[in-house]
Formats: sequence, structure tokens, C-alpha cells
Amino acid sequence: MSDLLNNYTLEFEKPVRDLENQIKELKEATKKSDLDISKEVKALQSKVDTLMKEIYENLTPWERVQLSRHPNRPHAIDYIGNVITDFHEISGDRFFADDAAIIAGFGYIDGQKVAVVGIEKGRKTKEKVHHNFGMPRPEGYRKALRVMQMAGRFNIPVVTFVDTPGAYPGIGAEERGQASAIAENLAELFDVKTPIISIIIGEGGSGGALGIAIADKVFMMEYSVYSVISPESCASILWADPKKAETAANALNLSPQKALELKVVDDMIKEPTGGAHKDPEATFETVKKMLTKEIKALLKMDKEKLMDARFEKFRAMGNTTITEI
Repeated sequence: MSDLLNNYTLEFEKPVRDLENQIKELKEATKKSDLDISKEVKALQSKVDTLMKEIYENLTPWERVQLSRHPNRPHAIDYIGNVITDFHEISGDRFFADDAAIIAGFGYIDGQKVAVVGIEKGRKTKEKVHHNFGMPRPEGYRKALRVMQMAGRFNIPVVTFVDTPGAYPGIGAEERGQASAIAENLAELFDVKTPIISIIIGEGGSGGALGIAIADKVFMMEYSVYSVISPESCASILWADPKKAETAANALNLSPQKALELKVVDDMIKEPTGGAHKDPEATFETVKKMLTKEIKALLKMDKEKLMDARFEKFRAMGNTTITEI
């Protein structure tokens, strides 16, 4: 990862970065002199810890959106590389082409064979272009469905990592049936006869995310967002101005707590203070333990009961907002 990314700081993180720089300077100074300033360093570190806790426990919805898009944040490819072992990728949808925005294949979690589907954004410019900035095309959704249906035939649990601003809205994608590809996934995933677990690791935008997130268990990382529409798209529709994304994000109340309240997700996965990128190894270990536990529990369920529960889970969403006439 480049130094530019390592030094990337969001606006609300600057007070923390300033204190961290002071600590770094003090530590450098101790190397050049015999002065003992360990107490000053310890006091500053304590101040940093307190400030970080205060900032990240009181994020606004827009700040949470920014954090979910942090360039240092672990991507799908990072989770696959650190949580899944012996991963073998499968390419192509057998109709048109391979979509690099979606990575799919098979591997193992603690000895349990799993099918894996992840939406990858890429980091550097070439990677972003290659992965289409994490915006899947129809062939990506068809590839994902192909892998998940194959998993269903062999009773292999499915794990999906969601991180997308939304499905690609380009002319070519629409010509090749973007809407029908997502709709087919939404319908077909209810008939996949194996446990499905989905984790929102960054952005979960609109049908682009839901196309691989019809699951028995849906989890959100603590600093992720999951919404029917991205803040920019919402602002474009309501005010014809994508620059009002912050207003839209605050109105949408984007947070795992709200998603839990609405029963859109099943649980939130805690991240290190400051985000998953502050301690990726700890994050990967937390996710791995959670997946191992949930997969074992879901595999014990009767298949028909599992699928009925999956259907009822999504069928019940939104019912609390409907008023009887």
C-alpha cells in the first residue's frame, strides 16, 4: 500500500492524526538525546485513545459513509486472502464475459468448504478500472448466481462480502439485462438449498448489494453502511444535486444500529476503534470466528426450515411501516 494511502486522513480524523504526529516526533527526539520523556508520550497516547473513542462513538451518518469508503479499509480480496484458505476462483457467467467487479470461487474456513462471492472495488487507479470501482455488471451477478447454485447442489455454505456503491448503470450493462440479472438473483437465491451468510464490509448500495445479499444471516461491519440508495444518488434524485450527499446521508440515518432496529440485518460485527484498517489482522480473526460459528449453527438446521426462515426474514421487512386502512 502506498504512503499516500497510509497517510490518508478524513477531515474528522485530523485531530487524532495531529496528536499521533506529536507522539512520533517525541519518540524521534528521544533517539537523539538522553532526555526521558516517556511520561509525556504516555500522556499524549492516553489523550489519543480518549479522543478516538469520543470521535468514533459519535460519528454522523455522513462521516460513517466516508469511513466505509476509506481507501485503507480491507476489501473483499483482503478478506478472501486472510479468512479463506485454498481459494480457487471461478470466472465467467457462461453467457457473455467475466466481470472483475465480482470475485467468486471456493475455499475453506477452518476446514469447512465454502463458496465465496465478493464485490471488489480495487485501490490503485488500474485496479479500480479493472474492478469497475466495485460496480458489478449483469455478467457479474450471473457468475455469482452460478457459483451459489453450484454450492447449493453440493450442500456447500455460501459466504458473500458486499462492498459496492451500486450496480453499474452504464448503457452496455442495461442492454445486457442489468435489471433482470439482479431480479433473477433476488428470486433464485431464495431457492439455494444451503446456508448463506452475507457481510456488508464497506458500502452496501441498493440492489447492487442485495443481488448477492439474500442470506440466512446478514451482518454489517461496525463502520459500514447499507442502504436502498447511495447518498449521492439520493441527493441527485431529490435535489438534482449530488453535492447534497451529506444531507441525504443524514436523512437516511445510515448506521448499523438503524439497520438492526429495522431488522434489515441480524447483527453488527465490532471493529477496532477507528475502523477495520487500524488493525486488519484482528478484524480478519473476528470475522473468521463469527463465520465458523454461524456456519456450524446453520448447517444443523433442516433444509426446508432454513429456506422457510430465509423467505420469512425478507418477507417481514418493512411490515412495521405499513399502516392498516
